[in-house]
Amino acid sequence: MGTDGTGVDDGSSTLNAEIRRVLARVDGHAAHSGGTESASTEPSAGTPVLTGPGATPLDALVACFGLTSFERDLVLLTAAQELEPTAAARCAAACGDPERAYPTFSLALAALAEPHWSALTPVAPLRRWRIVELEDESRLTMTRLRLDERILHFLLTSPYLDARLHGQLRRTPVPDALSPSYDLAATRLAEGWTNGTDTPLVELTGGDARSRADLAAAAAARSGLGLYSMSAEDVPSDPAERDRLARLWQREAILLPAALLVEVAELDRDQRAATESFLAGAAVPVVVSSEDPLRSERSYAARVVVPRLDDEEQLGLWAGAFEETELGERELRSLVAQFQLPPHVVRSAAATVRRRLPHEEELDAAELAWRAGLDEARIGMDELGRRIEPQAGWDDLVLHERQTSVLREIVAHVRQRATVHQEWGFAATLRRGLGVTAMFAGGSGTGKTLAAEVMAKELGLDLFVIDLSQVVSKYIGETEKNLRRVFDAAERGGALLLFDEADALFGKRSEVKDSHDRYANLEVSYLLMRMEAYRGLAILTTNMKNALDTAFLRRIRFVVDFPFPAEHERAEIWRRVLPPQAPVKDIDAALLAQLTVAGGSIRNIALSGAFLAAEEGDPLQMRHMLAAARTEYLKLERSLTPAEVRGWV
Repeated sequence: MGTDGTGVDDGSSTLNAEIRRVLARVDGHAAHSGGTESASTEPSAGTPVLTGPGATPLDALVACFGLTSFERDLVLLTAAQELEPTAAARCAAACGDPERAYPTFSLALAALAEPHWSALTPVAPLRRWRIVELEDESRLTMTRLRLDERILHFLLTSPYLDARLHGQLRRTPVPDALSPSYDLAATRLAEGWTNGTDTPLVELTGGDARSRADLAAAAAARSGLGLYSMSAEDVPSDPAERDRLARLWQREAILLPAALLVEVAELDRDQRAATESFLAGAAVPVVVSSEDPLRSERSYAARVVVPRLDDEEQLGLWAGAFEETELGERELRSLVAQFQLPPHVVRSAAATVRRRLPHEEELDAAELAWRAGLDEARIGMDELGRRIEPQAGWDDLVLHERQTSVLREIVAHVRQRATVHQEWGFAATLRRGLGVTAMFAGGSGTGKTLAAEVMAKELGLDLFVIDLSQVVSKYIGETEKNLRRVFDAAERGGALLLFDEADALFGKRSEVKDSHDRYANLEVSYLLMRMEAYRGLAILTTNMKNALDTAFLRRIRFVVDFPFPAEHERAEIWRRVLPPQAPVKDIDAALLAQLTVAGGSIRNIALSGAFLAAEEGDPLQMRHMLAAARTEYLKLERSLTPAEVRGWV
């Protein structure tokens, strides 16, 4: 590429010509005044220069920031200092001072056309938008003027994000395609910026952060904008720093052009106030993104909620993501019935399957897809409860046949949910209360958690144990908030939820005596409502079924009693708890069953006895079991009776 005397390529010929014109004005002033600066005593206000067809970056800069013709020429003068090697000497000649070989405001007032003093004020475009910077603000007219580097590169058609914003803002890519519901939501967002409102703020809530970012990026693209994102936590609390960030971004939004997504999570009071202040001054398109609507008196041009994809949209999403794998419609519908994953997560799961399929020949695509779905659904759940990898099977349960048959019936309700609800149409006729809910009632150690683990393994699901005593809060509204977090996270993969210690929340509360009873009723109602709407299986456990209100029990689909095991059942538990490879000597399950303890304590005693035997280097014997039983009974604050250990040693 050739150059045109300024060291830049032919694509900037218009800029070069304008620079030469401005420098000619400087040369003319030097010849006319003999090299003495003098300010115009009758400056004119100047007029903005508008863009038209084939506008250059200089035209865009003038139009976007409302520069007058004088301010436009001043920008060109400072650009000449960077691009034209002779500019310094020509400025020195015009100033009559070889030490001042640079542009000054005094020189601009004297040499350029239509000068006006207001161009130098802090609220005028040149300084407000940091287009031109003063080296020493205490010497307004005589100090060196510099063109901001970002503006210089913009004039040279080299766009980039201002380096001062790196680390705070990140570019958000536009998604390849959107489902119909997402497409409509993105259109509504874009309309919020283009409907002529004076408020360039739109609010986007629901879904996960990535889904909100995808919608915002699609909306920005439809408005001819890029999208950058930042966290509300990064908004400076210092007012001066916050104002600097706001001005820099608003300038970038105009130059790029682009919209900004501000992701708002849980903030303390000071950070929330800083964010509110930052948003209040927004004069360019901004998306306020959060999981829940923010409490604010601010008006929005549009409020959009990330839509929930229906089963057909989910089916199309899974089919598109897994089109390169051999998954039939039945297998895809099974995945849709189980998982409610955002589009980007489904695509991630499909990528995982494609990557693993050539290396795991023992598993087919359907099994890998199911496992990938579980892996993705676990994200966000591990911090809310205790995840148990299901290992136990039906043979590990020692229960009466009537309890086991109910458990198998519960499994059938979960497994055949898609067939009955969608294919047979029951979801359309019943509409509400379609979730599979159960209550396991019985004393500690009677097998409630083990039964849930068996069911989870049968269904191929994760088991998450949620301790309700940790979820319940004394602060009004916090319990519902904690429960919502659990269910919202679990909805992604339909995990089996086991709410342990339900007695912490349930009780005889049909009679409202004070505000705490009233709010406790609200908490219970919220829990049952979410359980009834949950796509997976939700189970409550209780040690005190009789203390529960019958009105609440009627809303539970299945109630399974776990009685204290009879002696022959305890003997069977003892037989199953001792591994076949363990070295034993004279261990008698019938004698061990004389201990009146439930399955949980039986497992503790067997394990402790094994450690005692291993420490001695002997096979496991009844004397080891006796020592372990004494320790377990001390924990239970009970004493061994002679009848329980008769015939042991």
